[in-house]
Amino acid sequence: MATTKSADLPHLRSVVLAGHSGAGKTTLAEALLFRTGAISRLGRVEDGTTSLDTEPESQKRHISLSLSVASLDDEGNVVTLVDTPGYPDFVAEVVAGFQATDAALVCMDATGGVEAGTEVAVSLGRATRTAALFVVNKCDRENAEPAAVLDALRAEFGNKIAPLQLAIGKADTFSGYVDLVHRKAYHWDGRQEVEVPIPPEMEAEIATRRDQLLEAASEADDDVLSKYLEGEEITDAELDACLHRGVRDSILAPVLVASATKGIGLRGLLDAIVRYLPAPSEEPPVVAHDPKTNDPIEVSRDPDGPLLVRVFKTTADPFVGRLTYLRVLSGTLRSQAHLWNAEKGEDERIGQLLRLHGKDSEPAAELRPGEVGAVAKLTATATGDTLSSKERPLILDRPVYPDPTLVVAIEPQTKADLDKMGPALQRMLEEEPCARVERSATGEQLLLSMGETHVAVIGERLKRKFGSAIVTHTPRIPYHETIRGRTKVEGKYKKQTGGHGMFGHVWIEIEPNPGEGVAFAEHVVGGTVPKNFFPGVEKGIRQAAVEGVLAGYPLIDFKATLYDGSFHTVDSNDLSFQIAASMALKKGVMDCKPVLQEPIMAVAIRVPERFMGDVNRDLNGRRGRVLGMDVTGDGMQVITAHVPQAELFSYATELRSITGGRGTFSSTLDHYEDVPSHIGDKVIEAHRKEQEAAAH
Repeated sequence: MATTKSADLPHLRSVVLAGHSGAGKTTLAEALLFRTGAISRLGRVEDGTTSLDTEPESQKRHISLSLSVASLDDEGNVVTLVDTPGYPDFVAEVVAGFQATDAALVCMDATGGVEAGTEVAVSLGRATRTAALFVVNKCDRENAEPAAVLDALRAEFGNKIAPLQLAIGKADTFSGYVDLVHRKAYHWDGRQEVEVPIPPEMEAEIATRRDQLLEAASEADDDVLSKYLEGEEITDAELDACLHRGVRDSILAPVLVASATKGIGLRGLLDAIVRYLPAPSEEPPVVAHDPKTNDPIEVSRDPDGPLLVRVFKTTADPFVGRLTYLRVLSGTLRSQAHLWNAEKGEDERIGQLLRLHGKDSEPAAELRPGEVGAVAKLTATATGDTLSSKERPLILDRPVYPDPTLVVAIEPQTKADLDKMGPALQRMLEEEPCARVERSATGEQLLLSMGETHVAVIGERLKRKFGSAIVTHTPRIPYHETIRGRTKVEGKYKKQTGGHGMFGHVWIEIEPNPGEGVAFAEHVVGGTVPKNFFPGVEKGIRQAAVEGVLAGYPLIDFKATLYDGSFHTVDSNDLSFQIAASMALKKGVMDCKPVLQEPIMAVAIRVPERFMGDVNRDLNGRRGRVLGMDVTGDGMQVITAHVPQAELFSYATELRSITGGRGTFSSTLDHYEDVPSHIGDKVIEAHRKEQEAAAH
């Protein structure tokens, strides 16, 4: 990996590569690095040899699972590339990539259309007002249709999508492109792009596509727009200036063509990155906040300005420790400096700064606005934090990550893993902003994640990095038991031994107590049960309620009233009355029309309109009740529904399948309802078999 030198701000570019899984982002980044001499050997994703896929888990699956950073020097322009995963389970890495850069390169597969990963990238770009280029990659593949992809983009996102290049040929005949700005054609001769005459048969299409480019670009300049509307000639210089301004201000997004594996289009892509994407010095001031007053403060991207650093990623390593990825937005960050984390109220000593080159890194004396680097062993700082000076503390808005959607129960694989699992999970969560660990109402430890692959990768990383192996299974549903009727029941416990025996005797009335939990009362007349045994009776009832009667789940919303009983002056004690009360409750509940209740979740599902029918049919199959549908205005609809939690554990995977990865959902506990008898009977029978197995 070649050393990348610092450049002044006008010659810096930072670009996140985003898009659907399989669009060739990592291969494209690798090809750009190789072409500019940043790496000496061209790796392959299929062989696990790229400089950017650094983890064994990525190499095994042949997909990127985390973002990776590398820089190249193109004729004095330093371009930092942040490669991100396209697989939806790892969208947190894409969010971080947008936090780390000024611009986006949205990669698309020439054999597909506008896929879910493309929509995610465009959505993040819009939310952050990030300048963007599109590149239609893999134009040499069988069934490639770069022109159709361009049309699909324009149909989906409007006329601000501007063709910058036109492919010459497609699939096995793809050999170069036409530059629509300068009206020049370039052919790949196997080593480089050489200028050739424009193919005559393309003249009509070139005229149409250039007009689309002019229409979009002229929106960036009123004078040029007037010339376009009046049919006057627009010079190449005017068009170039409009493109730069329009891309910088997110007025338009040009589309290029390429084949990363063959090297076609790389020169044109590098030129477009440098020519049209913004330098840090062109970006508007960053809006930070005063940590005491929360007043907004505009901070310019000035090397001599107040220090402002965004932490966009954290990794945990058993050897290096915590590695913090950061981006300088203002000021100059130097090695061995002290920074202030205003959110945590902590001073952080910055050790040796590192420039990142995929698998490798090199020491850096300083980082200036727009530059990305890393530092090891910060103590308090985590992903999303802001670092500044203690003299002028500043805080940036935290990035918004999607909520996890898949829940699995986890436990250590062996007894040896038991002690390691807690600390290992804690360290793993430092680098997983879209994962959480919680304790369920049933006592299980739950891992909340973005999908099945996310769970598998977390498990592999836990074992590889921290030596803690876990196993996963479907969580137990936190059912409740309750009653619909009332009864009076006797509980008597008598045990005679050689010395003092055990004697407890109670009469208890049991009745529903809707929505009020477990209540205990006593109406004992005449001292048939002495007051000093009342606490034992209540304890026995509450303990039996926790254990449940029907299927081993907590019994709720009932009232138990002690109204009679008897005692023995020698053999009665607190424990005797606990046991007698527990026996009474377990027997009496069966005469009170007991029912099993399940948690019902309030679910909000966001899907494109064309999938509404399929999603609603699937919800019906999950015993869901649709409550309403709202249009969001961007071609999406939000379905609100009540769905039993038991039907949602695999829903993240199913929804992704139904909607091609475009659907998302969130859920919160809303209420409990009676379980249908055919399902409740199965739960009760399963509990009975568990008890029988435990007894043997």
